[in-house]
Amino acid sequence: MRGVAALIVVVCLAPSRGRAQDTTPPKPADTNPPAVPRTDSVVPPTPAQERYIGGLRTASRGIAQLKDGLERVVRVHSVRDSLKQREAGRRLGGLCGAARGFMASGRAQMLPSAYDPPTRIAARQLAQLIDSLIAYAPTCERTARRKPGPVADRLTDLLKRYEGAVATWRVAVGLPNPLANQPPSH
Repeated sequence: MRGVAALIVVVCLAPSRGRAQDTTPPKPADTNPPAVPRTDSVVPPTPAQERYIGGLRTASRGIAQLKDGLERVVRVHSVRDSLKQREAGRRLGGLCGAARGFMASGRAQMLPSAYDPPTRIAARQLAQLIDSLIAYAPTCERTARRKPGPVADRLTDLLKRYEGAVATWRVAVGLPNPLANQPPSH
């Protein structure tokens, strides 16, 4: 009798022990099909557009050099030390020469015809502003040492217009505009 009672206890406990270990509820059947990524909203750039973007990246290195030199002149202008002002002007002149090389090599790759007509206008305006900066670079090189103030004023104007053109181009191409979230500079 002991054997039969032990067998009944084992049979009764075995199923309950198995259910006690598996506490996760059964998963409902997935009735929704898997999400299909949308490909109509993101169109990869063409090779000509990639070349334009690469050229802009190279030209932007030159623009960064101009901004660095301009920042030095503006910072030193408030000090009223003529030696430091001449040094900052000389530095700006040298950076204008170096920046011209980057801007010219990058601009050569920036063909506005890479884009369709609505975007082509913004691409052309951006390229023309880079052309203006390239054209002003020799004047900046020659005169920044003697007259850093007027050179800085002209560069500031050109760079503001350039930044506006970059923002317009980014919107036209469909890229986020990182300058839109920054407060205006005074």
